[in-house]
Formats: sequence, structure tokens, C-alpha cells
Amino acid sequence: MNIGSLLPRHARDRADHTAIVFENYRLTFREFNARVNRLANALYGLGVRKGDKIATILPNSLNLLDAYWAVAKTGAVVVPLSPLLRGRALASLIRDSDTETIITNAEFAHELAAIRDEIRAVKDDHIIVAGASQASGFQNYDTLAAQASDGEPPPTEIGDDDLYNIIYSSGTTGMPKGIVHTHYIRAVYCFLFASTWRMTPESVVLHSGSIVFNGAFLTLMPSMYLGCTYILHKSFDPRAFVETVKRERVTHTMMVPSQITALLASPHFSPEALKSLEMIGTVGAPLHLEHKEKLNRALPGRFYELYGLTEGFLTVLDKTRYATKANSVGLPQPFFDMRIVNDKGEDLPPGEIGEIVGRGPALMPGYYKRPDLTAQAIVNGWLHTGDLGYADEDGFLYLVDRKKDMMISGGVNVFPKDIEEIIVQHPAVREAAVFGIPSEKWGETPLAAIILRPGETIAAEELCEWINNRVDAKNQRVCSVNILEDFPRSAAGKTLKRILREPYWAGRSEKI
Repeated sequence: MNIGSLLPRHARDRADHTAIVFENYRLTFREFNARVNRLANALYGLGVRKGDKIATILPNSLNLLDAYWAVAKTGAVVVPLSPLLRGRALASLIRDSDTETIITNAEFAHELAAIRDEIRAVKDDHIIVAGASQASGFQNYDTLAAQASDGEPPPTEIGDDDLYNIIYSSGTTGMPKGIVHTHYIRAVYCFLFASTWRMTPESVVLHSGSIVFNGAFLTLMPSMYLGCTYILHKSFDPRAFVETVKRERVTHTMMVPSQITALLASPHFSPEALKSLEMIGTVGAPLHLEHKEKLNRALPGRFYELYGLTEGFLTVLDKTRYATKANSVGLPQPFFDMRIVNDKGEDLPPGEIGEIVGRGPALMPGYYKRPDLTAQAIVNGWLHTGDLGYADEDGFLYLVDRKKDMMISGGVNVFPKDIEEIIVQHPAVREAAVFGIPSEKWGETPLAAIILRPGETIAAEELCEWINNRVDAKNQRVCSVNILEDFPRSAAGKTLKRILREPYWAGRSEKI
């Protein structure tokens, strides 16, 4: 299960098939393999060997794709770090991951120079900088690669249990943790999602989100497994997305909810231009039913929803079951098992809300260097997700909320998602995030943060009244509405409710 063997296979058997499209570059498998080999050989020349940690601090780019597949060939371990990180937060993850080599660009070279004293384990000649401008003493990516051979790097014995990556959690509920994936786990991604998304070697995949986010691997891995064409955008833009789908006849794409809502609200959204799409997947956070319905009306029979954790459990709502199970997030995939349990770990019957626990072949071996946290998350082989949900009689999962997002208002459990589903039905609202703030009377009370649709205006007080006239119970009424330009988000596009809550819970440990 060496995923590094996939690219050379396609370079031999599908040499002239388009492998990668990025901005003005169109690379065949032969050309892409040569690029990857030059980086792999350059790393080998620096002394990088199997098991060594290589951090990438890059936006979406060819350099980042090169790094992913060069590392796969050499047996090193890639640590994709978000380009949103700065200062001590960046230094902390570099140290925590035992990184000895960094691949970055000119912009982030200056960030690294500012924290140089905090990352002394990384030598200057192991900081590789793409771009003409760079900090003094660091390696130049292009020069290093140009001097290296484009032949296959020295063979390295790589097995199922060898590490491929450490992906740090987004920090939506606390400090990031290093989630370890092996070559075996990534191989599971290859064949599992190739079949789940109904991909073929002729599929054309578009990804517009950050590829440091684990959700990107849901299409990146099966694309390389089958030898598809993989199109990468530097960032998400609705107009560019629509134009690319139409021009390239894209068949498969994976998005986060904020991208889908932005696409639906865009004047460039066109079902006709997007008609080549066979699969539109969403991942990262629940997509509200209002937006699911709008998307499915415009582009019927294409929608998939994945609920899952980078730690290794997932369910999928298949496009064929959307009509009858639209509110659910689907079923566990083959070879995966799911239970709904109470606080004592006892199984609950269909319809009762409890914690979602699961297991399967993509389960992480653990958090990097944190056996204590691993033991809390994986109990007797079952991953405890920290999410609340229930299963119906057919085994379909219905996501209720995160345990930490649930409010207890007046002694009653209140789930933000229930209120958000109502709010997004207002014609002026694009996105909603509801969270609990302290209340002397109720303990906690809901507050709604709102993003309006482009060109819409409404008074916060008017929207608050509209919401409170429609919620089911008194304790679901929001105390106020905050209208924002955008939400704090992770690199994956997830809304960071923890950041929204912080000002209200300062000095209290319960909800931060």
C-alpha cells in the first residue's frame, strides 16, 4: 500500500493524459512525474530520509502538489500547515511535529525569519523557498529542483503502517492536534472514494478549496488512484468555478458549505454551465436544508454529503438517497461501523440522541505524540466523535450538533443547528452561526451571527423578531443578532464558533 507507486504507474501507462491543471499550467502524467521526481531527488540530496518530517507552508500551488507526491515516493512524512498561521502558533506546530525541513514561498520565508529562534531544529539549508525573492541563507526551490534528476528517486521500502502525513486539526473546539495517517489509510481513501463518488479514469476533478484541509484528499487520492485529470484553483471564486466547470467539462467537485452558499448567491451561478457535473460533494460542516434544496432543484441528482472526522470515521449521503433522506448525512461506508451511545457508553435505540462513535479502515493510529488524547478519543477501537446525532430505523445518521456547541438553557438542551435551519430561510440571509452566551436567567441563551446575501440590508432587530416568531420553543429565541461581513474560519472553511464565543465567555472556562 505505497501510494507513491501511483504516479510512476500513470507516467508509464497514461503518459500523455492530462494529470494536473493549475492556472496556466497543463501537465501530463509524464511531465508531472518528472517535476515530482526532481523535488524528491532534491530532498534526498539534502539528506531527507524515510520518516523525516517535512512541513509545507504554502497556498494552493504546483509546489504543494509536488511536495505531496514527492513525499509519498521517498517515505518521508508531510505536515501540511495552513498559510493562515503566523508567529507562535506556527512555531508551535513546527516544533510539535518534529519538522526538520520546510517548503514554503517568499511571503512565508519572512514569517519564518521572524520565528527563527523558536524553530532551531530546522537548519537554514532545509528551508526551501519557492519564488525569486527569499530570505538570506535559505534554499531556492527552483534552483534546487532544476539541479536534481527527473528520474525515479532511490527506492525506499514503504509498508502499510508507514506514516504519510500529520494533519493538524482545525482548532474548532480547542488547540490543534496532529492526526496521523499512514500509507494504508490514504490507500483506503483511494479505492473507497473512487467507488463512492462513481469516478472513472476519464473523470475530471476540480478543487477550489485549500488542499491542506483533509477534505481535499477525498478527491485528490482517488483522482491519482484512477489517473484522472485534477484541476486545482488557487482559491475559491464563484465566477472562476463556473467558467472552469463549463470549459473543462468537470465531472466531480468537493466543496465546503460556505463555498456552496457563495456559489448559489453568485450572479454567475448557472445550471446550464454546470451541467457536466456528476457529483457535487459537501464536507466540513452541515449544509443547511434550505441550501441543499436550492442546489438540488438547480442541479438534481448530483448531491452527496459526507459527515466525517479527519481521525477516520465517516458516513455518506449518496445522491440516490437524497430524495428520501435529505435531512440525514447518510450511512457508514462499507467496512465502517457506527453506534449512538449515551454518557455511560450504552447503545441507544433508533431516534434517540447520543454521541456518535464509529470505527473503520481509515481510523488514525493516533494523535502524534499524544497517547493521552488518543486514549480519550479511541476507546476499545471506537472513535468518540464529540458529535451528537441519532440513527433512524434504516441506519441513516442525523447530525444534531457538536456536544460543545449544545446549549443548556433553562435546564433544556438547545441545539444551534435547529435555530440556524430557520434563520437561513430568511431571503436576506446567506449564512448563520448560532452559539450560546451566558445568561443570568437561563444559564445560556442563543445569539445569532449572520452574513447577509450580497446587496441585502435588514436591521438586526427586525431579523431577531423574525427569527423568534418562528422558533419552536421559548428557549430557542435568540437574544440578539450580530450582522457580520464574514465569520472566522479555519483553512478548511469551517466556521470557528469558538472564536465567536470567546468575547462572551472571557474569564469562564466552560464554553471557550
